[in-house]
Amino acid sequence: MRDLLLAIDNGTQSVRALVFDATGNLLASNRVVIEDYAVENPGWHEYDAGTFWEKACAACLALWNVNPGLRDRIAGVAVTTQRGTVVNVDSNGEPLRPAITWLDQRKSPSVPDVSPVMRAAFRVAGARRTVAYFQREAESNWIAACQPDIWKRTHKYLLLSGYLNYRLTGEFRDSIGSQVGFLPFDFKALAWAKTNDWKWQALSIVPEKLPELLQPGTVLGEVSARAASETGIAAGTPVVAAAADKACEVLGAGCTDPSVGCLSYGTTATINVTTSRYFEATPLVPPYPAALPHAYDAEIQIFRGYWMVSWFKEQFGLLERTAASQSGVAPETLFDELVTSVPPGAMGLMLQPYWSPGLKMPEAKGAVIGFGDVHTRAHLYRAILEGLAYALRDGKERLEARGKLTVSSLRVCGGGSQSDAALQLTSDIFGLPASRPHVYEASGLGAAINAAVALKLHADFKGAANAMTRPGATFEPSTGRRKLYDDLYQRVYKRMYDRLKPLYEAIREITGYPAP
Repeated sequence: MRDLLLAIDNGTQSVRALVFDATGNLLASNRVVIEDYAVENPGWHEYDAGTFWEKACAACLALWNVNPGLRDRIAGVAVTTQRGTVVNVDSNGEPLRPAITWLDQRKSPSVPDVSPVMRAAFRVAGARRTVAYFQREAESNWIAACQPDIWKRTHKYLLLSGYLNYRLTGEFRDSIGSQVGFLPFDFKALAWAKTNDWKWQALSIVPEKLPELLQPGTVLGEVSARAASETGIAAGTPVVAAAADKACEVLGAGCTDPSVGCLSYGTTATINVTTSRYFEATPLVPPYPAALPHAYDAEIQIFRGYWMVSWFKEQFGLLERTAASQSGVAPETLFDELVTSVPPGAMGLMLQPYWSPGLKMPEAKGAVIGFGDVHTRAHLYRAILEGLAYALRDGKERLEARGKLTVSSLRVCGGGSQSDAALQLTSDIFGLPASRPHVYEASGLGAAINAAVALKLHADFKGAANAMTRPGATFEPSTGRRKLYDDLYQRVYKRMYDRLKPLYEAIREITGYPAP
């Protein structure tokens, strides 16, 4: 009986092979760590694409070794991956250079010319800076400018999802839901851009170098004999189009309606809503494709979001890490105790979490205000968590205003979601119930939902989401804490950026950091 679903989730830190049943229960999993990224030059971030595949194979093989009875029950497989990581392959499907990951910061020294008509249109629309940023950041432009021989030999230019799907099936096909990156993709039409779209002029890419795109929840192909021998998945098993890991996480958290906001407490903290209507939460920045067909994930990002939590634990958390190691308890338990040891509002310590500037606020920096002699590292840790929640609440309000929608509950995913203290203060700051998904592997579950729909284990996405997702632990806002946080948010946090912006600009002018 083939009644189970295999999700291969290739994130930034690991590759996981995950087996789900048709009710969303995680039956088995195996994780292979990724830690040997290459950084040859400052700002570069690469990885051998073939090794991504080898680690996916290793994760699957280890899964069958421990759970041999599950392999013959796999009805289909779906891939979800980190966003924006690109792979150049030759006509035999072999990588021509290491994959450039989404963490890479190189900028192209030269870019394709855009016609005078297009340049005039950009000026009128106020999009000139956005287009210039798009061109400089596009990995394809850097490769074409700096490694022209490799670009000339490139048969297909793929995202990591497209590469792994190719390794599974031998077909150059990928999901519409995975197309997040500097590509000639029409985010409104959810298809490759039409020939007169400005992106074709702005990039070095030609249509022939791109894969065929299919809707999430449709079959891309079948596991080839070669892939079967390398992964242990039965040859002929259907391979289904899923979506990028963030989109799959939103679906796996059960956020199929715009009234349910999905927070992700990961390296980049985000808030997403899924909608069938196209709108730009930030002008000129499109929503990404959802893991649902013909739908969008409107998203606000806080760059280096929960990275700040990791930074604090590394720089100031030696006591908790040591005590956890000696006592055998999880470090998160002791860090939660650190948070709850100080009152809500951190006695007036307020943090603005712009540790890494974005396109719309290139001069922005992080800031902490309100220090006094009463404050300790516990207050700072709480202020970091509260600052991230304030920033994401601001994002929620932007989504609501731009999308003409109302978010009435939250699902919280990512590593930071495992902290009870973080979820409680998030609920208090938003004034909304905040729940964890019933499984931690929400992105893998979202991929499995796509497979379940494609293979008719459920009739449609609504039925699949209802059957396979549900909230786990739920945290309700406290009336007293909510009032305190609302006052701090409205009267302090919302005013911080405008008050500090002139100082950020002066710092940038004087020091040259961050670079324009």
